[in-house]
Amino acid sequence: MSDLAPVPALAISAAGAVYEIDGQRFEVAGAAAAFADAVAQAHACHRRLRCLCQADGVEMYVARLAPPHGGYAVKRLPDTGWHHAPACPSYAPPAELSGLGQVLGSAIAEDPTTGETTLALDFALSKIAGRTSPTPSDTVTSSVSTTGIRLSLRGLLHYLWDEAELTRWHPGFCGKRSWGTVRRLLLAAAEHKRVGGDPLRLRLYIPEPFSLERREAINERRLAEWSRAVAQPKGPSPLMLLIAEVKEIVPSRYGYKAVVKHLPDHALMLDEHLYKRLGRSFEPDLALWASSADIRMVMIATFGLSGAGVASIHELCLMPVSMQWLPVGDGFGQQLIDKLVAEERVFTRSLPYNLRPKEPLAFAVLSDCGADAVTLRLIYQPETGGRATSSRAQGDGSTGWTWRPEMEQLPRLPGPAVEVRRIEGTAA
Repeated sequence: MSDLAPVPALAISAAGAVYEIDGQRFEVAGAAAAFADAVAQAHACHRRLRCLCQADGVEMYVARLAPPHGGYAVKRLPDTGWHHAPACPSYAPPAELSGLGQVLGSAIAEDPTTGETTLALDFALSKIAGRTSPTPSDTVTSSVSTTGIRLSLRGLLHYLWDEAELTRWHPGFCGKRSWGTVRRLLLAAAEHKRVGGDPLRLRLYIPEPFSLERREAINERRLAEWSRAVAQPKGPSPLMLLIAEVKEIVPSRYGYKAVVKHLPDHALMLDEHLYKRLGRSFEPDLALWASSADIRMVMIATFGLSGAGVASIHELCLMPVSMQWLPVGDGFGQQLIDKLVAEERVFTRSLPYNLRPKEPLAFAVLSDCGADAVTLRLIYQPETGGRATSSRAQGDGSTGWTWRPEMEQLPRLPGPAVEVRRIEGTAA
């Protein structure tokens, strides 16, 4: 959850971000060099700054970026994004409106003093030679949901999607979210994250945009990264994480394979049990993908390389997304996302993380309705029992919008308060 100095990636307010450092006011868009110097000084002196989107300001901190990027990042304190004004670049809905509220502080531990985040995972990133893979029921089911103490595969994917701000949408992003942009944002989101004591970035492989002219160089870089997952004859063999857009998952000459886009020469193998379990566990997602040309399928998986250099998937999870890379959930979610994008709204998509997809949580939060954000909810059945929400979440929901797709057609959305300025240049 960060906004990189000197200009936050999501600059939706007309005046731009305004900060106060040691009593001095900085309008970021108009004083980039001076602001960068002040941020560096604040970091050196261990001082915090304030975002002036609200009358009393909202406290933030400065973290130093590791090589090769270098520089500094102005970051929100954990779960303070909802303190910011909805039009502020640092605004984020309360964690309780999504599955983040269940895992923040346990599976996700942020340290403002170092700027690093430690992630606890409920799946393995190593495999011991001679041991069989997890049972089919464990392989897929645990990849989707867990207790909340540790992140499932889906929980990790949702967290990185949130951190990369790929859950946020502004009309100025239209036509600017290529795979190259998605990859860059995800890799940046993985920085300063640790799993099992190791940097997450070293365990994460995301295919580069494929180019025929650069095929040899791309393959060399891929092989260098994949070398971290080669099977060891003794002791545990490390596994890597893959995030990619799926092209197809089909039978092969021997067994089954997953073919992902931007990696045309190297399919990843699946065993029969995982392949069959996949069809049962993700049947709604696969059906939506098959039925709509406007749906992309994102996969997160753990994989390793045999001694012969063959890549095999151990666990995986699927996530259908829109053409703008916004997670849709299901066909009703796709309708709502399409309507929000078509009406040029500014919003944040809420994700379930480890929770069941149809828990009574927010589907999205509109941030272009003035002083108060508006919570959008999809209710599939009467709310009896289930997960309770905090007073903050209930407060947001009381002024929100609800759609019960089993009972009514898609209702009219709350109107925007003001015209939103389009963002020029590179999209978030």
